[in-house]
Amino acid sequence: MKIEVARSAGFCFGVNRAVTMVEDLLKQGKRVCTLGPIIHNPQTLARLQSLGAVIVKEPEEAPPGSTLVIRSHGVPRDVRERIDRLPVECADATCPFVAKIHRIVAEEGHKGNLVLIAGNPDHPEVQGILGHCTGPAFVFRSAAELLETAPKWNIPQKSVISVVAQTTFSVAEWRNCLKILKKVYTNVKIFDTICNATASRQTEAEALACSCDAMIVLGGRQSSNTAKLYEVCQQHTRTIFAQSAAEISRKDLAGVHYLGITAGASTPASIIKEVLVTMAEINKGAQGPETADSGDNFAEMLEESLKSLNTDEKVHGVVVGITPTEVLVDVGRKQSGFVPLSELTADPNAKIEDLVKIGDEMDLLIMRTNDQEGTIMLSKRRLDAAKGWDEIVAAEENQEVLTGVVVEIVKGGVIAVTKGVRVFIPASQATASRNDPLDALLKKEVKFRIIEVNRNRRRAVGSIRSVLRDERKKQAEKFWETAEVGKEYDGVVKSLTSYGAFVDLGGIDGMIHISELSWTRIKHPSEVVNIGDKVHVHIKNLDHEKGKISLGYKRPEDNPWEILKRDYPVGTVVEATIVGMTSFGAFARIIPGIDGLIHISQIADHRIDKPQDVLEMGQTVKAVITDIDFDRHRVSLSIRQLLDNDEKFKTADESAE
Repeated sequence: MKIEVARSAGFCFGVNRAVTMVEDLLKQGKRVCTLGPIIHNPQTLARLQSLGAVIVKEPEEAPPGSTLVIRSHGVPRDVRERIDRLPVECADATCPFVAKIHRIVAEEGHKGNLVLIAGNPDHPEVQGILGHCTGPAFVFRSAAELLETAPKWNIPQKSVISVVAQTTFSVAEWRNCLKILKKVYTNVKIFDTICNATASRQTEAEALACSCDAMIVLGGRQSSNTAKLYEVCQQHTRTIFAQSAAEISRKDLAGVHYLGITAGASTPASIIKEVLVTMAEINKGAQGPETADSGDNFAEMLEESLKSLNTDEKVHGVVVGITPTEVLVDVGRKQSGFVPLSELTADPNAKIEDLVKIGDEMDLLIMRTNDQEGTIMLSKRRLDAAKGWDEIVAAEENQEVLTGVVVEIVKGGVIAVTKGVRVFIPASQATASRNDPLDALLKKEVKFRIIEVNRNRRRAVGSIRSVLRDERKKQAEKFWETAEVGKEYDGVVKSLTSYGAFVDLGGIDGMIHISELSWTRIKHPSEVVNIGDKVHVHIKNLDHEKGKISLGYKRPEDNPWEILKRDYPVGTVVEATIVGMTSFGAFARIIPGIDGLIHISQIADHRIDKPQDVLEMGQTVKAVITDIDFDRHRVSLSIRQLLDNDEKFKTADESAE
């Protein structure tokens, strides 16, 4: 008997994530409760319960101080609100693909669209989806039920219909439903929410069923996706639904020469292995003398089947040696294992000694075995990437913020590595501003979102800017909560224009008008500040509706007229610089920002025709302040009075004493 195992059989990402979460919480010593069975597999449930996990039907049944785990099916919005009010910790294991459906139905409902859900209304996933609908919603199990019940819904013809599917819904049935929906309704928005793993699993199972004499479908009887696999296979060949090897008898396989095996998303690999071993025993018992040597052949087939589960290709090793180019690993085999640097990390600039040390343990993927040389080439990077890829896909679906390290500057952007996967971040998405240099990101830890995934080529595109934009939005919201006129801030000059300087206050920008930059007249803000300067500012005006913030920069104590009032009373002798001349006198700069007029009659002790007869531009002269008009901002000076009586007046320095 030939046996073939579907390559996608066993745990899906969401189920594995939920089970792993429970196991990790138990290892941490947490008191763990799960809201309903965490998985539709009795063996796994029994194992988790033996470790201390408790199943509760309602959130209120969880003891105070315990950790309540929401399973991958998700829960209605009101259930989550009930949990949040309880004295328990909540660990949300909702599958990202399910959470995406929650967001879709909520958003479509807010738009006023009617939501249709393809799925089993009694299934917890569908109940959770319904609990996130914000408007009218209907559920249908099949194309036949859709045809029968759609007229009873009395949906207006002009209504926008938004359609989603339970993640484990039959792919073939979904296609049939869509054909009907497009004929019945004129304005249909279709969201293909069937999980990729589910679709692949059903497609592979159907192809295998068409080739085999019989199929075994492994999984819990409560598992929706396993039931769908059974329905798919049953249409093409004799199919056995079993939860474990104990439910499969020799009688079931009578006359079977080619057996296919698949398993639902909640079926652990141990169950599949157990069934394969049972098949080996049944096959051996069925062998007669004429087929005595076929046992070896079956052993080979069994080995190959196990390999399809990636159990023999993955090994656990201990680092026993380090060279500049590779890591030597003991994997418990006769061959020597080695990991080239290129297979250890995706970072081309990394140094081996910074990554591993003697005695480190790691999971590795067998790349190549050379029995003649007695070596095994291994890869950590590819195993990490294989594990991380599903998480990358889920992160894109869930818009999760990831953390990675920029390892390379490439044409058009940068490469960041996260979860062992290289993610391309275009230059337009790498920085807050297009003018910011990419080189500053190299070897830096960055946060980003996955904005595009090519599943066929296993390529992902990320955006740092998206995260920065959200962070600035949160900072801006926080700013407006406390902002008020007069409040002071430390900021950084972000940009300059002819009319002012824009300052980053931490998530939001304010503007210092050019007139607020200096007490003296300036032609451009660059005369006072430069981009990147740290400045201390205060709010002069707020316009919340327009989001505009006017900032002040000049300090009152730097007002030259206040300085003049304090340090230069009438009668003070100053050294002033000639900065202008007219027919009626000369202007002399007392301090920056204040020029005084020396009337032509006060320039010399004799009559002159014009100021140029005595003075020159830029010349420093001694003069006495004879009058100050603070209201009109005018100062009068005299050189003549000093010439008439040199002892009558004190200098500014002497006055200060």
